Amino acid sequence: MKMKSRCYSILTLFRYFFISGIVANATPYDYSFTNECLENPKNPQYNGGIVVNPEFKEGLKGWASFGNAKLQVRRSETGNEFIVAHQRNQSFDSASQEFFMDHEKLYTFSAWVQISHGDDATVVATFRTPTNFYDAGSTMAKFGCWSMLKGGITVNQSSSTQLYFQSKNTSIDIWIDSVSLQPFTLEEWKAHQYQSIEKERKSKVKIHAVDSEGKTLANRTITISQKLSNFPFGCAINTNILTNEAYKNWFTSRFKYTTFENEMKWYTNERVQNQEDYSSSDALLEFTKSNGILVRGHNVFWDDPKYQPSWVPNLEPQQLVDATTKRIKSVMGRYSGQVIAWDVVNENMHFDFLESKLGEMGSSSKFYSMANVLDGNANLFLNEYNTIEEPGDELSFPDNYLKKIEEIRGEGYHGPLSIGLEGHFTNVNIPYMRSAIDKLASSRLPIWITELDVQPGPNQVELLEQVLREAHAHPAVNGIVLWSAWSPEGCYRMCLTDNDFRNLATGDVVDKIIEEFFGVVVMGMTDGDGFYETSLIHGDYEFSYQNETDVKSTRISQDFKVEALGSSEDFLNVKILG
Repeated sequence: MKMKSRCYSILTLFRYFFISGIVANATPYDYSFTNECLENPKNPQYNGGIVVNPEFKEGLKGWASFGNAKLQVRRSETGNEFIVAHQRNQSFDSASQEFFMDHEKLYTFSAWVQISHGDDATVVATFRTPTNFYDAGSTMAKFGCWSMLKGGITVNQSSSTQLYFQSKNTSIDIWIDSVSLQPFTLEEWKAHQYQSIEKERKSKVKIHAVDSEGKTLANRTITISQKLSNFPFGCAINTNILTNEAYKNWFTSRFKYTTFENEMKWYTNERVQNQEDYSSSDALLEFTKSNGILVRGHNVFWDDPKYQPSWVPNLEPQQLVDATTKRIKSVMGRYSGQVIAWDVVNENMHFDFLESKLGEMGSSSKFYSMANVLDGNANLFLNEYNTIEEPGDELSFPDNYLKKIEEIRGEGYHGPLSIGLEGHFTNVNIPYMRSAIDKLASSRLPIWITELDVQPGPNQVELLEQVLREAHAHPAVNGIVLWSAWSPEGCYRMCLTDNDFRNLATGDVVDKIIEEFFGVVVMGMTDGDGFYETSLIHGDYEFSYQNETDVKSTRISQDFKVEALGSSEDFLNVKILG
């Protein structure tokens, strides 16, 4: 892959030069999100973008009733104007504004929301086109303070579109303020990604090359090759890899991180009660260790009732307490210190098998407390689907993810936590994906995309590249694992190769991303004083050059590391001794 990487790096430079020309003129993206409920809403992002009268300083100008809601502009004691949708009989009765939206643009949306009384209520921002409805985002609105709603959408055709807000609780009035809808071209969106990578993933490097006698290596052709990226990028595997040399070669030439597809799950390790079998996971772990591949432990518990060992649902509560205690001690005790992370409780925003069976005896907090004792050096994840994939799945809204974290903390666990976002995409809404990660980033917890795939379809390859680029570029994302373990019968949803391990188009996209960010090869020439300046993805590198005075024309090399610096304007100074 090195020659391919080298050629691709040149193409990448041209691409970056093109994008950097756009950067200066692109409206910067606002990654900020406030999870606090505030006495007064903040100003609208992008000054409201294309929203008419976003702060209601001109009364109802630009706004109309959606459904049968009555609208009123009110002023708070602090002088803040906002709109109130009252006398609501249907979930969609609210305030509305009409826009013409371009299907070639990406839109980020935000607003501040409050409700008139009662318990917290989910409020969703929805856009209606002539042919479809798009949920753009949601928030858990409260009485007595303002909550930020942030989201994003793309539409499938250019048309007139109506924004409105909805809540299933029709007894409440919905208060709205500081509304923003900001369009970006695809080129501007790519410029945001470029800016983020330059700021978060790369550092400027100044190399000074001298020979063994201290003389500068002037005007010398050099090669800088990335050996390992600091950003984890991996792919799931299963036991099929153990007996297939082609699979081994394909995988190990690309990935240094993995997750076992099923081999560490409870239903695999203990199909029959008290008869544990770790032979498959042991064999896979031996393979990964021998190839320098780091492993995420997946998973300790899975809250979906369909994926319990067959004997578990019949247990009485105390028996289940004993079984779960034995399970967590068994799997984590066996592999403690050998994996970098654990999905401790899987999908417990959609399902609650253990919690419903055990009540207080089986709170998630207790499982995380035990896990932290058993393997304190590993990252402990919640792992959930549809938080970034589906804006309409209320169970796993970003707000509900943040609420789940608060519940675990409130139940007494205050140790390390990480956010796992599975990323099983059916529909791809890149602006919503970005905004959802923005919201989760407010927790200041590590975030990984843990099981990324895109459903097969005519645009699968294009959408996969979009999702990968968006995930890697977002400053809050700390790692990505693809969910594409191979088997002769096919993959879960997305294969990267055929059965002879020739890349499919999806595999070509993955190789393209690897070559651009995880297998960088830069060729250049030192100046007259032996200096060379560039910008490199954080990671481990090898610097090499041809020893032109050696009869055998040997190649001299030296390793060095590129890490984040205090400022994007700083240079990492590297001295190469030949």
